[in-house]
Amino acid sequence: MLDRMKGGFAATALLCLGLANPLAADTRTLSQQYLDDVRSGAIVIEGDSAAVSELILKRDIPIPYSYIAQLFATPNAFGSGPACIICHGSNNPTHAYRGLNLSTCDGLRNGSTEQPARAIFTPGEDPKNAIIGRRLRANRMPLGIAFNNPTDSAPILAIKEWILAGAPNDEHFTKEILPLFATDNTFGPDTPHCTTCHFSNQEPPSFHELNLTTYEGIMLGADSVAKGVDNATKVIIPGDPEASKVFQHLTEDRMPPGIDPSEDRDHPNTQILFAWIKQGAKCE
Repeated sequence: MLDRMKGGFAATALLCLGLANPLAADTRTLSQQYLDDVRSGAIVIEGDSAAVSELILKRDIPIPYSYIAQLFATPNAFGSGPACIICHGSNNPTHAYRGLNLSTCDGLRNGSTEQPARAIFTPGEDPKNAIIGRRLRANRMPLGIAFNNPTDSAPILAIKEWILAGAPNDEHFTKEILPLFATDNTFGPDTPHCTTCHFSNQEPPSFHELNLTTYEGIMLGADSVAKGVDNATKVIIPGDPEASKVFQHLTEDRMPPGIDPSEDRDHPNTQILFAWIKQGAKCE
C-alpha cells in the first residue's frame, strides 16, 4: 500500500506540471525509477526545491513551453512581486520596458528590442550568467539598495569609464577609483562601503572570497580559493563593463522589482525555467 501511495504521489507531481514521461535509458518508467530510488535510500525529498530537483531536473524531464508561459503570467512565480508580463508584455518599447515581450515564446527567444537590443539567453546553454539568469538571481549591490536608486550616478560612470579604458593600475585608479569601494554611501544613500563585505580572498570572513581593497584583489576576482586561482570568477573584464560583474551588480536590479534580497535565488520555478532554456527553449 505504501509503495502504491508513493507511486501515486510521483505520478501526481508530474501530471500537475503537465509533463510527459521521456523515454527512459532502461525499461523502467519514471515512477518505477523514483520508487526504486526511494527504496534504496538514494533520495530524500524535503520541501519544494528538493522535489523539483529529484523528480524533474535530475531525470531531465522535458519542460513544455505551456508551463513557462504560465510562470511569466503568474504573480510571485519567481519571488514576491507582480507577474513579469505586466512590465514586459510587448516588443513595443513604448508599451513595455526595453521592448521585452515575455508573453510569447518568440518574444522570450528574441529578447529586448529597444536599442541596444539584446537576447536575454542562448537556447541550449546554461542561462545562469545570461541576462535572464542575472536578473532572477543576482542582487544589486550594495545589498539592499533601493530599486529606484539611479544606475548612472557619477561613481558608477567613473567605474564604467575605468573599465572601458582597460582597467589600468595607474594613479587615476589609486586616487579616484579604489576609494569608491571603501566609502560609505558611494552608490546609494544609507549603504555601506563595498569593502565592508569584500575585503579578503578568504571566506569567511569575506563574501565570495572577493577582495575589493587592492587592484590585485579586484583583478583576481571571486571564489579563487574555492575554484582555484586559474578558475576564479573575473569581476572586471578590461574594456567591457557590460560583461564585468562589478558593473553588473551596481546597475542591474533583481526581478521582480523590489524583491527582498534574502528571498531564495534558486526558486523552484527559476530552476525549471533554466532547465527549459538548457533543453533548447522549445516553443512546444
